[in-house]
Amino acid sequence: MPNSKRVVLVTGAAGGLGLAIAARFHAHGDQVALLDLDAKTLAAAAATLPGSLAVAGDVTDEASIEAAMDKIAATFGHSPDVLVNNAGIVRFGDLLEHSVADFRRVIDVNLVGAFVVAKSAAKRMVARKDGAIVNITSLNAVAPSPDAGAYPAAKAGLASLTQHLALSLGPRGVRVNAVGPGFIDAGMSEQIYRDDAVRDLRSRTVPARSLGKAEDVANAVFFLASPEARYVHGQHLMVDGGVSFSLKLQMPRPAPKPRV
Repeated sequence: MPNSKRVVLVTGAAGGLGLAIAARFHAHGDQVALLDLDAKTLAAAAATLPGSLAVAGDVTDEASIEAAMDKIAATFGHSPDVLVNNAGIVRFGDLLEHSVADFRRVIDVNLVGAFVVAKSAAKRMVARKDGAIVNITSLNAVAPSPDAGAYPAAKAGLASLTQHLALSLGPRGVRVNAVGPGFIDAGMSEQIYRDDAVRDLRSRTVPARSLGKAEDVANAVFFLASPEARYVHGQHLMVDGGVSFSLKLQMPRPAPKPRV
């Protein structure tokens, strides 16, 4: 894969993490396509990245995604070298009060949608024997929040799908990895951190003692999609300041006994 002027597709790119990820590739000089369901918000986002392409599309609809791939190829000369599967939704609330319709919708967008786009992009990458896919999971994939509905199941499924795709596509020249954001002050979590008490509490539970930024996630995605990560394959990189393995920091610990 060339070092510059790659064609990069980022889904769920009308704002938040998706737009930050698209901006990271754009700053490198790559040709960036932003895909989202909300055409109006998407157009405004693309306007902040001169030369980028706004593609309105539904990740759960195969025909919509195939049309998006054709539009990207017609605009930039070929289909994506890099796919970032970022599109996602969440429905908060007590799991027992969750409607089956909401549960299915979250699985459909976060997991099935990622498969739909990955399959479409990968067919074209395999034809060139080159490409990289980065799926955006979540801390919820490894440490579910009790009020996050189907989101943890969807993201855990996406982490597993990442390895499955890696096994299938690796021998055909396509690398597949995932990035798992933790407590990131951006995107769907941004409104949570408007509460100073929540910001302070969560910051103190993170071993790195701070919330993450959208740029932290974008940098990790950029690395995994780059030639420098050529031998990184099927991995789930947590960008979480260490919170995913910090259980013992949250547990009461006896004071150490003095040595005699």
